[in-house]
Amino acid sequence: LLQKLGLCSGTVGAIVTCPLEVLKTRLQSSGLSLRTVFHVQLGSVSGTGVIRPSSATVTPPGLLQVLRSILEKEGPRSLFRGLGPNLVGVAPSRAIYFAAYKKSKETFNGIFVPNSGLVHMSSAGFAAFVTNSLMNPVWMVKTRMQLERKARGEKKMNALQCARYVYSTEGMRGFYRGLTASYAGISETMICFLIYETLKKRLNEGRFTSRNGETEKGASDFLGLMMAAAFSKGCASCIAYPHEVIRTRLREEGSKYRYFFQTARLVAVEEGYAAFYRGLVPQLIRQIPNTAIVLSTYELIVHLMGDSSH
Repeated sequence: LLQKLGLCSGTVGAIVTCPLEVLKTRLQSSGLSLRTVFHVQLGSVSGTGVIRPSSATVTPPGLLQVLRSILEKEGPRSLFRGLGPNLVGVAPSRAIYFAAYKKSKETFNGIFVPNSGLVHMSSAGFAAFVTNSLMNPVWMVKTRMQLERKARGEKKMNALQCARYVYSTEGMRGFYRGLTASYAGISETMICFLIYETLKKRLNEGRFTSRNGETEKGASDFLGLMMAAAFSKGCASCIAYPHEVIRTRLREEGSKYRYFFQTARLVAVEEGYAAFYRGLVPQLIRQIPNTAIVLSTYELIVHLMGDSSH
């Protein structure tokens, strides 16, 4: 029952937050990169117009402008592009992640100081590595679908057609584009869990104990865990966000972006360091509540399973 509830909540969360993810991906893409403004300058002799680049640049559109553009040009359904692969991948990715985290935590507890920050960081890093390696083809197809720009009424590729297209044009290697950036993004997971486990430890130390010496968990405890998870994810996302932009650029079709550091250098030189944080707002709106719910639900399940074993 708990697994079904977890799957249902994950599915609902993926559907509700899909428009935010589409907006985030579009904002991260090179399609919205800074453009050089051209102006016509009159020639001094012939009087003919000569087009010369101006030093002025156009600021890339913001969140609301991108939303308005998608609704007007592509229709509301485009805000749910990539939902299919997301729904297919959300359950196995969470299952793989938490299983790998639990197993690696047991192993690292035998190597390092049990339940230390190093154990939490190592476990979270290993779990993210395994999950990213196995799930990258699914997320690659999702990103390609979200980046596909077609006018209202034009036929768009579904997930299977997109997967076939990637395979026919790029082979199996195409499904693993952006994987290096995903590995770099493991730092986000490690930072998140380190902060979360530290806050959780503080919360546990501040809890009351019952008369028989056993600790009791109430609604306020789980609310505290939700707040701790939200704060942890917010901090980690802000610190490690640039890898998201690099990953999206690497997954673009036929782009000039080839490798992680080459992409980072190109973005920095051509668009400035601010480009590494494009799409951060929808990412925070989407991820913080989601992470808070997932982690607190996980803690609740572990707590209930612990009670049922007594």
